[in-house]
Amino acid sequence: MARATQRVRVYVADDHPVYREGLVRAIRERPDLELVGEASDGREALPQIAKLEPDVAVLDVRMPGLDGMEVLNAIKRDELSTRVVFLSAYVESDLVYRAIAMGAGAYLSKEADRAAIFDAVAAVARGEAFLSPEIQTGLTAQIRMREAAGRPVLTPREREILRLTADGRSAPDIAGQLHLSPATVKTHLQSLYEKLGVSDRAAAVAAAMRRGLLE
Repeated sequence: MARATQRVRVYVADDHPVYREGLVRAIRERPDLELVGEASDGREALPQIAKLEPDVAVLDVRMPGLDGMEVLNAIKRDELSTRVVFLSAYVESDLVYRAIAMGAGAYLSKEADRAAIFDAVAAVARGEAFLSPEIQTGLTAQIRMREAAGRPVLTPREREILRLTADGRSAPDIAGQLHLSPATVKTHLQSLYEKLGVSDRAAAVAAAMRRGLLE
């Protein structure tokens, strides 16, 4: 006889009563989900999550008392096994980025249909991540923007000297090839070191490779 699939234990916290009631009602109609509790704010939710240990907590990002981010932070701090799905009316890419970086398993707009929400709950319960396509697009853009912001801005001459340095050329060799004085090349190298936060040629090349400056 096949073993019955264990239901996913779900906790819901949202300060919008109509939305929360609709979600709770939908969960109760699902044979694969078990509602273990609900709350209207994060301060009420956190001790219940610690006590009930649901598989997944479905949280609104912005709630009174403690917001969803603070609840997630406490779950991580206390090493609780509960995983988090965020639902929010706010889907700005920087907010999604912070939520995922903090350890959320999924982030969905409150406009998502119930099927997508429950797919996310099931995926997160399995230890997987879930992002809707539109949120994936925004998150990708945010990651690229942050990556670009983390790269130092090099002048064309500094980039040229950096590439030649990576090729193993000495400062006098670079000076001869670029028709510059050795002192000028050393000045550019010192500027490179400061921008990359290093103190020598080898470290500069390694840092530049890590940051994609030699692509």
